[in-house]
Amino acid sequence: MRYIAVLSLAVIPLAAIAQDWEGRRVFGDADAPQSLRVLSSTDTSFFVPIIDSFLEGRADVSVEYLSTGTADLDEIFRENPDQYDVVISSAMDLQLKLTNDGYAQRLDGFAHPDWAQWRSSLFAFTTEPAAIVINTAAFDGLDIPATRQDLIEVLRENAPRFDGRVGTYDVRQSGLGYLFATQDARASESYWRLMEVIGSLNAQLYCCSGAMIDDLAAGRISVAYNVLGSYALARQDITEVLTVILPSDFPTTMMRSALVSNASSEPALAEAFVSHLIRLQSQGSPEDFPLPSLDAIQDTTGRAAISLEPALMTYLDTLKRQVFIREWENAIIQNQ
Repeated sequence: MRYIAVLSLAVIPLAAIAQDWEGRRVFGDADAPQSLRVLSSTDTSFFVPIIDSFLEGRADVSVEYLSTGTADLDEIFRENPDQYDVVISSAMDLQLKLTNDGYAQRLDGFAHPDWAQWRSSLFAFTTEPAAIVINTAAFDGLDIPATRQDLIEVLRENAPRFDGRVGTYDVRQSGLGYLFATQDARASESYWRLMEVIGSLNAQLYCCSGAMIDDLAAGRISVAYNVLGSYALARQDITEVLTVILPSDFPTTMMRSALVSNASSEPALAEAFVSHLIRLQSQGSPEDFPLPSLDAIQDTTGRAAISLEPALMTYLDTLKRQVFIREWENAIIQNQ
């Protein structure tokens, strides 16, 4: 599946015009009596079939889909919660805090596992692993790493080959990148050793998985750490170029989640959309729902997702975040 950038020629509210969106598209009749505004960190291409199926039989409804980065999404929504109806993000900690801070509407009556929701207000609908993704040709003659320690060793032993050619999230700018980093650090000290090695190789820092995957495919970098595996696997045009590795030492698997804004002007329609997401993830075909379902990772690898629980908000504390970012900068930004 290719990523698509779509510009709508429909009339867009002033708030949307002022914002520099990564993607923006209106589905259905822009003049429909009811309009649902979805603020999301997920690339538009993944949601095309989901929204199309939601609109079947709803000729009087349009959906405006607005995508941006996870950190920007949180800030944009907090500033204008009445401008958006549904909020979808891969940054579980930021979503949980929005819910905890009272921005999400409670939706009772959903048949959804307790572990995949929080206070009947935040609902997970995918499980997606963080992966090591490599340009396969760049590892010609080398062992493909299966663990983080393997990656540390191959980078150390072949430093000239990988200098300036290893990418990862800039956790200062990416909410998902920060979530993955803090969860990795909690799980194992190998994370900090890996960051020091990557930093010694003049790390390339990115806002998002899509940009890393593009540079991997183009050969501008050879390795990307903590890329969303679902994004890499969806790129059917470059499957022969990349290898996606799920590290076997410990999993870092996030759950993409959705909430209905407590200030939504279309609460019933927004609730119907979230219900549609939940139903599709368990009953839809890959064509209808081109993201990994809640069961996908457990079914194939036995990996558990990051828990949707208050402990997720630990590293959102201002002081803890400052300390973590400082340690990360000391490790990753050595020669810049």
